[in-house]
Amino acid sequence: MANEDRLSPGILLVVVMAAAGFALARWEVVRHYGSSSLTLALVCGAALGNLVPRFGHGAFRPGLQFAQRRLLRAGVALYGFNLSFQQIVEVGSTGIVVDVVMVTSTLAVGWLIGRRWLGMDRETVLLTAAGSAICGAAAVVATVPMLRCSNDESAAEKSTVAVASVVLFGSLAMLVYPLLFRWFGGLFDFGVYVGSTVHEVAQVVAIGSAIGDGVARSAVIVKMIRVMLLVPFLLLVAQSSGRGEGGAKLQVPWFAVMFVVLAIVNSLRLLPPELVDMLRLMGILLLTAAMAALGVDTNLSRVRKAGIRPLMLGGGLFVHLLVTGGVVNWLAA
Repeated sequence: MANEDRLSPGILLVVVMAAAGFALARWEVVRHYGSSSLTLALVCGAALGNLVPRFGHGAFRPGLQFAQRRLLRAGVALYGFNLSFQQIVEVGSTGIVVDVVMVTSTLAVGWLIGRRWLGMDRETVLLTAAGSAICGAAAVVATVPMLRCSNDESAAEKSTVAVASVVLFGSLAMLVYPLLFRWFGGLFDFGVYVGSTVHEVAQVVAIGSAIGDGVARSAVIVKMIRVMLLVPFLLLVAQSSGRGEGGAKLQVPWFAVMFVVLAIVNSLRLLPPELVDMLRLMGILLLTAAMAALGVDTNLSRVRKAGIRPLMLGGGLFVHLLVTGGVVNWLAA
């Protein structure tokens, strides 16, 4: 009971911020621009945390940390209900190959630009590359526990920088891709192109809806296959981080394993559809709460200190996704 009382102030705070983000995401004008509840909750939390800094400290601290760790992991695990192996079969081997090529090449290009050319820290590079390569803000928050950041404030700062890059260039994608469809739509399956290169699931849905139902359907399926590639990425990051200090042993992230297990459960249709819908919603709510907690912890003065380099990294990855993604899809057609 005492532990619950200790967590209550911070949990209540993130619940309110998550509810605000979720409510904003339901607005038609917001949905048109592909903004997800995750990014909106982070913005709400950051606004509150900077306007009233005391919300990030004192009695609120234990609940914020609980949301950033426990709720985050549970949300990532439940996200597995958004995937099924039937979706993989539907798009065929081409969609899978394109996804694998784009995810691995984007991570490699991100490391090259961020670490070798811009001299950025490892954590910010990995978070930004993961957000661009896999599934936007959800990939960023799922990767945070795999990194050995010096403290929670450092994790919040680097997460916010990475999410900001995803939001900026993902929003730009919603303007660029419909134009590209007019010029190159007949050269390859444009739905596969959108699903394999656009940052956020919500942004993929927005672009596909703007172009047509056929593009939207294949784009979402290919995007969800990309989401599934989050699991091997997390395992690789965990292994890399585990070697960093005294040869520490690799601890397999249970939430990544559960992500795959629940995707299998969803594929086999072992649960009633109503229950699956409820669990999907719960997963999104938990991830949204985690983003709100990260937002409250975000001090914009620290984000400004990051400078222009994170934007250069995000821009370089955006160009890579557009150009290399187009070439890969053309070759695979």
